[in-house]
Amino acid sequence: MLLGLVRSMSYLRYVKIIGTMHVSPKSRQKVREIILKERPNAIAIELDQQRFYAIQSPKKLAFQEALKLGKSALLTYILMKVEEKIGEEFGMKPGEEMKEAIYMSGLLGVPLYLIDEDIRIIMEKLLKAPFREKVFLFLESALVLLPIAPSREENSEDITENYKIMMQQFKTRYPYLFKVLVEERNEIMARNLKKIVDDLKRMGLKKPKVIAVVGLGHKKGIERILNSYKEQRFIKSKTNL
Repeated sequence: MLLGLVRSMSYLRYVKIIGTMHVSPKSRQKVREIILKERPNAIAIELDQQRFYAIQSPKKLAFQEALKLGKSALLTYILMKVEEKIGEEFGMKPGEEMKEAIYMSGLLGVPLYLIDEDIRIIMEKLLKAPFREKVFLFLESALVLLPIAPSREENSEDITENYKIMMQQFKTRYPYLFKVLVEERNEIMARNLKKIVDDLKRMGLKKPKVIAVVGLGHKKGIERILNSYKEQRFIKSKTNL
């Protein structure tokens, strides 16, 4: 006799999250090695369309241009210069691990998905941040522009642990900015990854495999949300009566 059982399966089983340090040279190699090993059906990256084109363009936003374009552009410029300075200390330009994922997508002939929130929406939210958080962020950004980034001699475990501490401190000091830059984007990226899995399954793949390349600070949050998404699967079983 056949009986039907309904089993809830987590979406996390279909998605492997690669958490990277955007400015670490090892992240680029890690992305390449994992993608070659896993041979996914799709690759997703923490970019939106505007940033996707920006990291592939040699043209950079100049300070004078940012001043003319307004507050949003000026904030973008400050964040860009901060990331560039840290990248110099680690010997890697920001976005190189994303470029590697893009390259691997073309090399393996698998679709590439942009899963992050539109940068224009993010900037609009940032401009609504409490005045106190804006001032402190500007002051800390100015300090980062000085040569005080972590030493290259630190091993990966030390860097990861320091990164976790830094994220916790950021959450404590900037609750609004943390919500906008981390938590809300985690929700958006997790929803987009779920949609990718659903689309691949509708195309006939029973067990699609998706690789997502995101910043280390997003990894745990996205995994937690994906694990909360459940798909109902009907399983046939036999029993003798």
